[in-house]
Amino acid sequence: MNVDDQLTPALTLRGVSKRYGPVVACDAVDLAVRPGEIHGLLGENGAGKSTLMKILLGLVHRDTGTILRGTEPIEIDSPQVAADLGLGMVHQHFSLIEPLTVWENVILGDTGRVDRAAACAQVEQVAQRYGLPIDPLARVDRLSAGERQRVELIKCLRRDPSVLILDEPTSVLTQAESAELFTVLRRVVQAENRAVILISHKLAEIMAATDRVTVLRRGAVAFHGTTADTTAQELARQMVGRDVSLRAEGAALGLLPVEPQSPAGGPPSTDPAGAAPAADPTTPAALRLRGVTLRVGGLPVLDDLHLDVAPGEIVGLYGVEGNGQATLGELLSGLLVPDEGAVEVGGRPVELTRPGTLHEAGLGIVPEDRHHSGVVLDMSVAENLVMKSLAGVCTRGVLSRRRMHRIARRQMAEFNIVAPSPDTPLRSLSGGNQQRVVLARELSAGPKALVAAQPTHGLDVGAIEDMYVRLRQAAAEGVAVLLISTELEEVMALADRIAVISSGRIVGVLPTAEATAERLGMLVGGVAH
Repeated sequence: MNVDDQLTPALTLRGVSKRYGPVVACDAVDLAVRPGEIHGLLGENGAGKSTLMKILLGLVHRDTGTILRGTEPIEIDSPQVAADLGLGMVHQHFSLIEPLTVWENVILGDTGRVDRAAACAQVEQVAQRYGLPIDPLARVDRLSAGERQRVELIKCLRRDPSVLILDEPTSVLTQAESAELFTVLRRVVQAENRAVILISHKLAEIMAATDRVTVLRRGAVAFHGTTADTTAQELARQMVGRDVSLRAEGAALGLLPVEPQSPAGGPPSTDPAGAAPAADPTTPAALRLRGVTLRVGGLPVLDDLHLDVAPGEIVGLYGVEGNGQATLGELLSGLLVPDEGAVEVGGRPVELTRPGTLHEAGLGIVPEDRHHSGVVLDMSVAENLVMKSLAGVCTRGVLSRRRMHRIARRQMAEFNIVAPSPDTPLRSLSGGNQQRVVLARELSAGPKALVAAQPTHGLDVGAIEDMYVRLRQAAAEGVAVLLISTELEEVMALADRIAVISSGRIVGVLPTAEATAERLGMLVGGVAH
């Protein structure tokens, strides 16, 4: 018997089940996580991962089954009990208070006298110990998504959990940041004998980072084994319940090779306007950014940014998180107004100081954080689908629910939005279905151009695959698509051209056929030649 097999698990679940009426969310799940290992937990949205983790955190009470910490049965009645038992979780969606500083967010929930100097010192100590550099005095609303996740990790690790649960921890990180995170995790797991549960849909990530893996499908354990003894293909088959063509679905699974089959040898274009040819050079750009500059605190976050996207073309905007992508997404959502420069849609400048003009001009937007600016979770599916086109469902200012439901049912069928009815609160839908609602609303308006910012973050393989199909179809129908993404596989799989952003500037644009990870990496680092 392997010595590792004799270790007493840090945490064990035996026959854990949870029902919601006729729906079985977790069906007699067995799971054992050992000290000193990273255990991967795979499964599509709705497979039971979230319910299982909520049970471990005391947010949901199981119907049947046993949970053991070491060899002792435990009852987890609340998040506080879970924390006291040494269970900590970093959630996919951040739970930070944006106007507060890093150290203030980290100590939230503490009792007693607040000592700012001691709290800052502790943040710096934990940050240094785990390789997660952050300024404790920085305001969270001024941090990039990657930096915010560091705050969440520090907030959790500060409480010294024996079992650490990470929910899609790299969904907002670049490849380099992801590799650094897993290097830190591996060192911590081995040196401090912690147990880690890594929830991810990226098979390459699971294969590279974990020691063992469990796959959930429809609430039950479909597969369990040592990572080294299985393959990505087998895990994909177990996750979706069918054979998967990694050639066709590799990007959705995080497995697509990033090197093209026959890369060209010449240097990439460094013309900020994008010298690489568009889909049709004779056709005016459907989306054009000209000298867009936006300063925060006197410093340029977007710095003389130029970019064209032609009708029928997908341009990928790729770069390290925090180089202006989020700001550009907010600007194209109408939430920010540039200090200088212009945005043109369909060949016409848009007056950005008036709300709603970008949508009226024909620009659709799938925002980076759908919960923050893409949907209203407490409104229904139907209300979210028509919120930007109320004129079509109103007569003399009175909403026609019949007309709204008719439009909603048509879009739900067309975009495969799974919900009991159009009146279902959007909050109850899976992440993939929420994202389909956003995409359905934007594409149904017949846009000239579509901006998709990090469109697949946190989605499972099925939802990612569907998103890719929809974006390709939109381009095939003549829509100009600007794909803002930190996922190299995603950009390589979808884009006709790749524009690299660094420090708020476009430092190079090249056809995807000429792109390699090395050349893109040099551009990401600001090296244009």
